[in-house]
Amino acid sequence: MVTNSRLGSSAAKDSIEMQATGVQQIAVIIPALNEEKSIQLVLQSIPRNIVSQIIVVDNGSTDRTSEFAILAGAQVVHETRRGYGSACLSGIRNLRAGTDMVVFLDADFSDFPEELQILVRPILEDRADLVLGTRMHDRQTRATLTVQQRFGNWLSVRLISYFWGWHYTDLGPFRAIRRRSLEMLSMGDRNFGWTVEMQIKAGLAGLRTLEIPVHYRPRIGRSKVSGTVKGTILAGAKILFTIFRYALRTRFRRTD
Repeated sequence: MVTNSRLGSSAAKDSIEMQATGVQQIAVIIPALNEEKSIQLVLQSIPRNIVSQIIVVDNGSTDRTSEFAILAGAQVVHETRRGYGSACLSGIRNLRAGTDMVVFLDADFSDFPEELQILVRPILEDRADLVLGTRMHDRQTRATLTVQQRFGNWLSVRLISYFWGWHYTDLGPFRAIRRRSLEMLSMGDRNFGWTVEMQIKAGLAGLRTLEIPVHYRPRIGRSKVSGTVKGTILAGAKILFTIFRYALRTRFRRTD
């Protein structure tokens, strides 16, 4: 079941001291490819008082991304197989024992890392298993996305609603999930289908999923996906392929 929660003026009050909740082990996984201009800003904005591990997965950078990440106090993992999903899977393999929750965050500083506190709270309060940061909650935030991003999100979430009846608004990368729920999903996509695969599998698994509005800003540097025609086409095709693949699987299971 997908539900929505509005982010209002009480957001500051939601910046609770997570150390008092009993759940200590929150890890952050940040896939990165040539993000030397932004990675330190991202790492400096993460609320360290609630995070026990920060993993930057260098997905083949040719700049100083890894060096700057280390200087900012992150653990750096190198993943030579290109792809957003490959980087996320590599980060998962390097989680410490005892990790309770995993947060996925982009390295381009388009997200607001300090809002991590808002994303993890519903899980800590046992109101959700997966919390998705949605960028569709107001006109200003939506306007920050490219036209192709807005259209891709619009089409994807409507197809998901058509096939399964789950009402998502976004496929945004900023999200938090219980580790045991993540392991149950057996994620496998290695590139552009990662986020939509997680949302579809979460629905099929019956996870309690909550969308919470987050803020968004223009990224630092050029996007490897929406910033190029090739990247946009490949990402769109893979997302649609993933949706239709699972839709066909679901239909065949129902007719068996």
